[in-house]
Amino acid sequence: MAALTCVRLCPRHAAAGLQVCGYATFGNVRPPQEKNTSGEIFQYVGEHKKKTHKVFVWGYSFTGALGIPSFVVPDSGRKKPRKCQLTPYRLEMAERISSAACGYGFTLMASSTKNTFKLWGMGLNKDSQLGFQRTQHSRSRSYDYVLEPSPVALPLAQPLQTRVVQVACGRAHSLVLTDREGVFSMGNNAYGQCGRSIVEEEVYSGSHLVHKIDGFSSRVVQVVCGQDHSLFLTETGRVFSCGWGADGQTGLGHHNVSSQPVEVAGDLVGVEVQQVSSYGDCSLAVSRDGQLFGWGNSEYRQLASVTESTQINTPRHLPLSGCGKVVQAACGGTQVAVLNDQGEVFVWGYGILGKGPNLSESSTPERIPPTLFGRSEFNPSVPVAKIRCGLSHFAAVTDQGELFVWGKNTRGCLGIGKNDNQYFPWRVTVPGQVVDAACGVDHMVVLVKSLL
Repeated sequence: MAALTCVRLCPRHAAAGLQVCGYATFGNVRPPQEKNTSGEIFQYVGEHKKKTHKVFVWGYSFTGALGIPSFVVPDSGRKKPRKCQLTPYRLEMAERISSAACGYGFTLMASSTKNTFKLWGMGLNKDSQLGFQRTQHSRSRSYDYVLEPSPVALPLAQPLQTRVVQVACGRAHSLVLTDREGVFSMGNNAYGQCGRSIVEEEVYSGSHLVHKIDGFSSRVVQVVCGQDHSLFLTETGRVFSCGWGADGQTGLGHHNVSSQPVEVAGDLVGVEVQQVSSYGDCSLAVSRDGQLFGWGNSEYRQLASVTESTQINTPRHLPLSGCGKVVQAACGGTQVAVLNDQGEVFVWGYGILGKGPNLSESSTPERIPPTLFGRSEFNPSVPVAKIRCGLSHFAAVTDQGELFVWGKNTRGCLGIGKNDNQYFPWRVTVPGQVVDAACGVDHMVVLVKSLL
C-alpha cells in the first residue's frame, strides 16, 4: 500500500474549504474528513484515489525493444543516444497493459480491451515477429526496427468482442492468445515454431502472415515460447508443442522438427498441468497437484535428478526433495527456479543462481533464504507470489508488489542502476506495486499499479 500523507487543516482554511499542509494550498474542494479525540481534523491524501496502471522498461535500447525512440535517435540534437537504460523508465501508454513478453531484442504488449487496437510491438522486426509494420515511405515495405509501441494487426473475425489474454516471445517468433479466437503466431517459422507448415527459403522480412493455430483438444489457456519452439497449455491440463526439437525440447519423443502442435506424452500422460515454462531449450511443466516435470536440454544439469544424459526428448517426473508443493516454475537458458505454495524459491542449474558468487552450479534445488526477499522480524511473512526468468537472469514479485532480480546483468537488464552482475536477489525501486514482470535476453518490462 502506498504511504499516506497526513494533512492538518487549520480552522481558518478549513472554513474556506481549502486543504492546507503548512502554507501550501492543495485544492478548493472539501474532502472527507475525520476527527481525532483532540478535535483536530485529518485528511489522508490519496486515500480515495484510484490506482493507475503503468509500464516501466529498462535494459538494452538500440534494438528499439524499450519503445523509447529518443534513446536510439536523439531528438532536437540535444540528447545523446542511450545504449543502455540502467534504471526503470516509464513508457507512456494510453491503454492499460495486461500482458507483456520480451523476445530476443523485441517486446510485445497486450491490453484486454475490446477496442480495435489491443496489441503493440516494439524492437527488432526483421522476421516480422511484430507483424507487418508499414513504413511511412512505402505501403509495401515493413520496418525492420520499430522504435516505439506500434499496433500489431490481428486477423480477428470479431475484433471488437475478442480480447487478447496473453503474449509470448521467442528468439524470432511470437504467440498471441485470445479469449474467443484461439492462438495466433507471427515471425520466423524455419523450424515449425509458428505451428504451420515449413516453407523452404521462405522470406520472413516484410511478411503479412499472421497464422491462426488449430488442432488443440480444448481451449488454450497459456502459450510459451522457447528459443525456437512453442508450448501450449489447454484448460483440461494437457500440453501441446511444436518447433525445433534437436535437444528434445518439444517433448515429443524424437529430435526432429514439428510444424504442427502435437500433444506431449511421457510422464505427463494422465497428469493435469497448470503451468508450463521455457525460454531456452529446456521445458518444464507444473501439475495441479504440485509436481514438476521436465524435458529437453540438460547440459547444465537442469534435469540431473532423472538423467545423466544431456538431453531428454520426453517428459519425466522430476523428484524434488524438500521443495514442498510446487506452484510455479521458471526455466531460462541454463538455470531453473521453482516457487512453492509457501512462497519459497528454489534454484538449480548453472550460472548465477542467487545464493552468492560461490554457487554457480547445482543439480539439486537450493533454497534462497526468504530474508533476501525482505522477510524479517518486523515483516515475518513476505511470500514470493511470482517468479520469472530471462535467458540468464531471474525476477521475483512478492505478495506486497515488490520486485527482486538477480543473475547476469546483460546490458543492464536487471535495472539496478549499474552493469555489475547480481549474485543475490536485489530489490528494484519502482514507484508502485509490481503486478508482473517480463524478462528477455537483455531487457525487461514491468507492469506496475501506482497511486501517483
